[in-house]
This record gives sequence, structure tokens and C-alpha cells, in this order.
Amino acid sequence: MEQVIQFLGLHIEMIYILALSIFLGIEVISHVPAILHTPLMSGANAIHGVVIIGAIIVMGEAAPDNYLALFLGFIAVVMGTLNVVGGFVVTDRMLKMFQNKNKKN
Repeated sequence: MEQVIQFLGLHIEMIYILALSIFLGIEVISHVPAILHTPLMSGANAIHGVVIIGAIIVMGEAAPDNYLALFLGFIAVVMGTLNVVGGFVVTDRMLKMFQNKNKKN
């Protein structure tokens, strides 16, 4: 228990920043209009390409016997890829909603 209290005492500024960023994020996200939500989320999901590259680098730098790093890197690649593909699927569906009705036929 002493270690936890000592850790909290040493990193109290970081804890304040984390709490403030959580409240700020909730406040910003709750005020996004519905019309902007889908394009913003699909764009944010596309940024996960950086996660994929980072996970590949982690897997490449990991020792062959470090199964934890390899497993976490693999999971990060899979989840990042799913997020990127999902973002593009949502964007495609959104753009199809705004196509001209005559163009669909």
C-alpha cells in the first residue's frame, strides 16, 4: 500500500492532467453536432494507421523469445487494421447517403 501512495505522490501532476483531459474530452465530444460525428469518427479511425506502423515496429524490435511483446504487437496490428477498415466503411456509407437519387438508378 505504501508503494501505491508513494507512486501517487510522485505523479500527482500527471494524475491531474489525466483527469482534466478526460473531462475536457467528454465535454468536447458531447458538443459535436450529429451531422459532424460520422466524418470526424471515420477520420479519427483512419489515424490508427499510425498504431499499425508502431505495432509493426514493436514486433520487429522485439526479441524472438519475448512472446508478450510479439502477442501485444500482433493484437495491436489486428485491432488497428479493423479500426482503419471500419472507418473507411463508415465513410463510404456516409458518402452514399448524400449521392443524388437519379445517380443511384
